[in-house]
Amino acid sequence: MGLTRLALAEPGGPAGGQDGLVSTLVVEIHVPLLPTPDLPDGADPFPWIEEVEDFLFDLEDQGDVEVFDEAEQDGDVYVFFLTGAGEGNLLAVASRVATLPGVPAGTVAVVSKGSSP
Repeated sequence: MGLTRLALAEPGGPAGGQDGLVSTLVVEIHVPLLPTPDLPDGADPFPWIEEVEDFLFDLEDQGDVEVFDEAEQDGDVYVFFLTGAGEGNLLAVASRVATLPGVPAGTVAVVSKGSSP
């Protein structure tokens, strides 16, 4: 199991544009929405979502990364958003997420540029 780095959108370039927005490096962690096997009836089929959120918020509290936006379902994946560090550090965090107990195989990281005022 591991992490696949999927894409880099808009690499390089100036930090700000004419619109006054600043480009922010964002790593999206895409985790397949696969239910955890062998759960009791009525149990949350995706208990790993809360585990990942707790892990990321702990890192944010330590100042290692910033959670860029609330995690969300996007089709058949659940997406977590990170920023606040260099690409290598953000990808290292994404790799750690991919190997957390219960996180489904097939997790990928997408590196992109977000905009903030």
